[in-house]
Amino acid sequence: MGTPSERDSELGAIMGERRQLLNLAYRLLGSLADAEDVVQETYTRWYAMSRAEQESIGSPGAWLTTVASRLCLNLLGSARARREVYVGEWIPEPLPAPAEWHAGAAGGAGVDPADRITLDESVTMALLVVFESMTPAERVAFVLHDVFRYPFAEVSEIVGRSPAACRQLASSARRRVAAARAETSPDPARQASVVRRFKAAWEAQDIEALIGLLDPDAVAVSDGGGRVIAHLLPIEGAERIARLYETIARLAPPRRILERTVNGLPGLVFESEGRTDTVFAFEISDNDRITHIWAVRNPDKLRTWRVS
Repeated sequence: MGTPSERDSELGAIMGERRQLLNLAYRLLGSLADAEDVVQETYTRWYAMSRAEQESIGSPGAWLTTVASRLCLNLLGSARARREVYVGEWIPEPLPAPAEWHAGAAGGAGVDPADRITLDESVTMALLVVFESMTPAERVAFVLHDVFRYPFAEVSEIVGRSPAACRQLASSARRRVAAARAETSPDPARQASVVRRFKAAWEAQDIEALIGLLDPDAVAVSDGGGRVIAHLLPIEGAERIARLYETIARLAPPRRILERTVNGLPGLVFESEGRTDTVFAFEISDNDRITHIWAVRNPDKLRTWRVS
């Protein structure tokens, strides 16, 4: 059975996997809420086993990762069906910089900081959107192997396909990611400069300046989830987007537009009536033009954002 100190040590080792699991599940699902549910279910399954069953597992961390990954794989399949009836466009849940988490959300001031998602290039909004275009198996194979460095032999056991098939899945996903990265400039300083100029032009309601900052083929997507007003279809073209945003600036209720870190890169946040109203993520091209704007307005996806 082990001494109390040994059991405490084992418990600490098991719970020490939580951050890894949460980071993995968020990258696979694009939703912190779903990621938290997966991690909770993973631990529920662990503690549902007898002590003897737990002790028979050579690597509890690997077991937890396998269970969480399979749960994510199943959830990704059902998520596609759910999103067919989602009102408007579905955008991954945006995350703030670690210091700006809302206290009531995972990783907030009242929760272990180890629960915070690590923000790196694998969680930029642009990349999460690319993940959404992949099949569930591609996504799991790529994230496990290319992001978390699991060998294909282990990925194979999780996905339920041969190592060679998993290698092909990851290769296909890698090509999609490479194509997306070739068209963007992820340098935070350059992106911050462009976003700052966009904010100034927006506040000044300067349509020509907005158009100048947008790629001619730019796309703006909004996610209200049927909960709040949002344009249901993507808006395409610099002039159409500029005129839409000028109209928002002119007719919307009083709001503060703040520069914030969104999934590790500079973005903008609307604050209105003491709450975060909208979070904007951007994709910037190598010529410093905005190619994509993702505006997340669904309140269910903004719970991690605290008001300044």
